[in-house]
Amino acid sequence: MRPASTTTITVTATVAVIFAVVYFGMILGGLPFLQLDRTGVALLGAIALVAIGEMTPEQAALAVHLPTLLLLFSFMVISAQLRLGGFYTWVTQRIAALAVTPPALLAAVIAVVATLAAVFSNDVVCLAVAPVLADGCLRRGLDPVPFLLALACAANIGSAATLIGNPQNMLIGQVLKLPFGGYFLEAIVPVCLGLIALWAILAWQSRGRWYTAQAIEPSALAAHEANYPRLDRWQTAKGLAVAAALIVAFLATDVPHDVAALTGAGVLLLSRQLHSTAMLGQVDWELLVLFIGLFVVNRALQDTGLAAQAVQWLAQQGVPLSEPAPLFAATLVLSNVVSNVPAVMLLLPAATEPFSGPLLALVSTFAGNLFIVGSIANLIVVDAARRQGIAIGWRRHLRTGLPVTAASLAITAGWFAWRAA
Repeated sequence: MRPASTTTITVTATVAVIFAVVYFGMILGGLPFLQLDRTGVALLGAIALVAIGEMTPEQAALAVHLPTLLLLFSFMVISAQLRLGGFYTWVTQRIAALAVTPPALLAAVIAVVATLAAVFSNDVVCLAVAPVLADGCLRRGLDPVPFLLALACAANIGSAATLIGNPQNMLIGQVLKLPFGGYFLEAIVPVCLGLIALWAILAWQSRGRWYTAQAIEPSALAAHEANYPRLDRWQTAKGLAVAAALIVAFLATDVPHDVAALTGAGVLLLSRQLHSTAMLGQVDWELLVLFIGLFVVNRALQDTGLAAQAVQWLAQQGVPLSEPAPLFAATLVLSNVVSNVPAVMLLLPAATEPFSGPLLALVSTFAGNLFIVGSIANLIVVDAARRQGIAIGWRRHLRTGLPVTAASLAITAGWFAWRAA
């Protein structure tokens, strides 16, 4: 029996080391001296587990939560339809051209972006809207930075309103089988109050400084606009119709969300104008691979029993993750240390109470506004701004991100406390 026990200890230690290396990579965004990002680190961890024989390829495949991946893939296809059809560009240009004061324009940006992000995913919305919004602000002589920060923060906050607004919410909804409508009713109040707080904070910070002294080169703006996709009313109508049909299906039928969404994506791929290569080229395959790698690594750790022991030990120390306050704190900290998707994967086994899913979804999403690296949406907006010659450093982002995160999380904590009373 002793050799078997020794072997078990060795295997457990090996899995723990691989898990630790993978999550160290999540913290750093890669591994030192290697050309690996978070996706590469997660994939390498999964490969290592198979290579050492801890998991067979079949076991690794079974560790992947396929419904989550199918749902995520499907909405990437739907968003690709709308992006290639020029819908996001058209909406953004219409907003930027509104004949209103800067504070009112800021409110319009926040409201529209949050609505789009709740249905079509925050990352995709930021990717499509950021360059168009920046150009629209510059054309009006406005400082684009407050509006771009509003874009990133509103996309994050708004995406928390539904179970399809961002990848971590899709994961939570699919794994915990949360009702689509029930979650929306639970989340909509803190989301709306968080958006109001975002507007108030940015409007206060920008008072008297709405306009920019930056010289505007009309030819440069015209060159940017020439590359925007033009509105194709038919393709846009198809994408919106499929999205609307899916929302109805999620609310009114028992059809599995992944099956319904995959069917909708298939309908959109049946196109005489948009080639499937163009559609699939818009899919974030790296994000899907990140999910696959993390599913495998987390399952391996769970199979050792270490994760359950850690949860039990925390409970013995007076930090039961099944309670609202400890889960809230753990989600906030881990989301800013390892990023929200890995944090959610780590904490999902502890989400055993009715409040756990909504709390995990809201806190992990709102926490992403704190730092630039807190969410992919932030990085997308900052990178798009840089390409337009607009600098948004980590200090400038933190000056807005910190109070916005604090306000939205305080609202969330108050909401759950009131609901529990």
